[in-house]
Amino acid sequence: MGAIDAVLWDFGGVFTSSPFDAFNRYEAERGLPRDVIRRINSVTPDTNAWARLERSEIGASAFDSAFAEEARALGYDIPGRDVLALLSGDLRPRVVEALTTCKARFKVGCITNNAPTGKGAGMSLDPVKAARIGEVFALFDHVIESSKSGVRKPDPRIYLMMCEALNVSASNCVFLDDLGINLKPARELGMQTIKVVSEPQLLSDLSRIVGFDV
Repeated sequence: MGAIDAVLWDFGGVFTSSPFDAFNRYEAERGLPRDVIRRINSVTPDTNAWARLERSEIGASAFDSAFAEEARALGYDIPGRDVLALLSGDLRPRVVEALTTCKARFKVGCITNNAPTGKGAGMSLDPVKAARIGEVFALFDHVIESSKSGVRKPDPRIYLMMCEALNVSASNCVFLDDLGINLKPARELGMQTIKVVSEPQLLSDLSRIVGFDV
């Protein structure tokens, strides 16, 4: 591995609490099996309603009905609009501080799978939260949103698009994401990767790779 030139970040589940936690709360409140929303989203993962929404091939209204249809095929009644309302988590201030620390020494970029819903790249329905999230997005040197680029992780092209935008080699990048499926292509391109499980673990692993406390 070469010297670190850039730190690349996912957003949801990294800078914010994971939407999966919100999914689980929703499921528990409605007596649904745990992780059923993730299971619905794992069926035909490149062509299902979720994938098409993140590439902006459909909008929120079409997603509402398409997701509901996919849920019914598995025996559940879950409107897509309910899922969209769960997407925007709470900011993690210490991770934002780590971004600022990294920005002082490296290029920083964000590669986020998001949807054309809510306010801004963070998809929040709350204008105050959306404004705070927007301030974080403004810290990055470059942001790639799946809903605007038409390409979504784990498509290798989206990582190469970021490397080109920042003028860095993949082998000189660190990439953080909370989903292993999104880390695999980054590793195959030569990036060092961190699977985000918790905030303390993220900060510890990133500090170890960059060689200083973030």
